[in-house]
Amino acid sequence: MTIGLIGSGNIGSTLARLAVDAGHDVVLSNRRGPDTLAELVAELGPRARAATPTEAGEAGDLVIVTVPLRAYRDVPAEPLRGKVVIDTNNYYPDRDGHIAELDDESTTTSELLQAHLPESRVVKAFNNIYVDHLAVLHRPTGAPDRTVLPIAGDDEEAKRRVTEFLDSIGYDALDVGPLSEGWRFQRDTAAYVQPYAEPGTAYPTWSARPATAEMLREALQAAQRYRDR
Repeated sequence: MTIGLIGSGNIGSTLARLAVDAGHDVVLSNRRGPDTLAELVAELGPRARAATPTEAGEAGDLVIVTVPLRAYRDVPAEPLRGKVVIDTNNYYPDRDGHIAELDDESTTTSELLQAHLPESRVVKAFNNIYVDHLAVLHRPTGAPDRTVLPIAGDDEEAKRRVTEFLDSIGYDALDVGPLSEGWRFQRDTAAYVQPYAEPGTAYPTWSARPATAEMLREALQAAQRYRDR
């Protein structure tokens, strides 16, 4: 399978490494142009190449959008028509500027991207785990210490395909429901980063620990209890 990446920063480059290691081809892009990705492509080897965001979107059987939220409107819609799109975004007002509908919680980050890509099938994933933990917690299928990541999406087939991709790179998936439920594992919730960090350690030297489905469900329930207060 070919994975198109629109955005090749910390999360994008880490996912590209995991994908290549799993036998996928990757097409990387960023806003600065393919030439700026030459070193990363050389590191990843013959399964990787650099392109423009439009070309990465066209090439991907599955496309990962991993750009700062403030740039989501710059994601090219036409090459993503009909495709499954993974959204890794979180909302950081200090970085992204204030977005009224996120501040008043009338929508979620992935619903914003879905509205921008009305003919794509958006699934939220990879946003709740620290990038250094994502790089090391992958395990083979069936491993007793395999880590679980939450996903959310409105299309069941799209979630199935994302679950298969997660499995291929070493993770299990927990389906949290539609995109509107993505708030349960957004920034500043109990399901954000904490399930994968060893208690007693702190950023930026957090030690990684595997997170089971039960641990993740408990964190998601804590987010609901906090909202209901």
